[in-house]
Amino acid sequence: MGAQQVRDGFIELYGTEPDGVWAAPGRVNLIGEHTDYNDGFVMPFALPHTAVAAVSRREDGRLRLHSADIEGGVVELEPDSLTPGSDDGWASYPAGVVWALRDAGHPVTGADVHLASTVPTGAGLSSSAALEVVVALALNDLYELGLPGWQLARLCQRAENVYVGAPTGIMDQTASACCESGHALFLDTRDLSQKQIPLDLAAEGMRLLVVDTQVTHAHSGGEYGKRRAGCEKGAALLGVDALRDVPFEGLDAALARLGDEEEIRRLVRHVVTEDERVERVVRLLESGDTRAVGPVLTEGHASLRDDFRVSCPELDLVVGTAVAAGALGARMTGGGFGGSAIVLADAADVDTLTKAVEEAFAAAGYKAPRVFEAVPSAGARRLS
Repeated sequence: MGAQQVRDGFIELYGTEPDGVWAAPGRVNLIGEHTDYNDGFVMPFALPHTAVAAVSRREDGRLRLHSADIEGGVVELEPDSLTPGSDDGWASYPAGVVWALRDAGHPVTGADVHLASTVPTGAGLSSSAALEVVVALALNDLYELGLPGWQLARLCQRAENVYVGAPTGIMDQTASACCESGHALFLDTRDLSQKQIPLDLAAEGMRLLVVDTQVTHAHSGGEYGKRRAGCEKGAALLGVDALRDVPFEGLDAALARLGDEEEIRRLVRHVVTEDERVERVVRLLESGDTRAVGPVLTEGHASLRDDFRVSCPELDLVVGTAVAAGALGARMTGGGFGGSAIVLADAADVDTLTKAVEEAFAAAGYKAPRVFEAVPSAGARRLS
């Protein structure tokens, strides 16, 4: 949905023009899964799919929220009464942003918000982060807070962790707030240092497909939290602040120190090897050897499937089918337990690969997947 449609929807709802219209994208993660909450490395890029918000500032202590994508009327809340853990449904994401801004001392007195999003929900493409970041950016502008993108991302993460109750890392919000068109974002999640890595697959005759399995996932579910707690236990047992501090060259020695803690050993092995994969992909892209990224993606999927155990039969079917049909590489992307996979392919092979995956899903009796091309796009911005 475009800026004008969202503006018109705001006027119809609230009877007045909005102060402005903003957009924030979803993201796909090229490599670096479940490393962000371990102070590690990630490499997402922004999708062309965005959450768009028309917003006006209010001074009377009222917060009115509406989504064009969800049945129901306007949700009315009071900023002074926002409480972490209160179940506001979808509205907990924008409400959590207002709470986080106010909790950090920023004088946000209220707002009228109308939202619409083209980011698929439950597909592991950060629909919730897009929702948070677009509201944060609008309030940052309207209240002249002067916060840079990385700081807005931190506040949005706090909103999701504390207000919504989902133990996510910082990657999704930073990608939505900070990515640049035509680039992937190499992000160190410990110090939030960033490097924009050029990524123009079309110029090299390649495409990156996103295959949404239509199996929805939820970050606030218990399995995600268990993995995070296991990683924290592993770091504690190894005497480091975070698993990022376990060197790749010292992985075997670290695993030996964990003894019979088999589940913790698997989690540690994934995180340490995944950080190394991110750094390897950076080197490949910077040296112009983009095709060699494919096998690294497939290697990452095996680690997520076998060590971190966050894949599912549908994701495994996408990866196995795509690689067998000639893809350069493929892996699940996002938190797992459903969601999407990515497939790196020669442009000439896209139709063949898409058909192979669709036929494999039909033969398995699964719901038809949604397949689209992922093009590195712009991060959060004001539209009008």
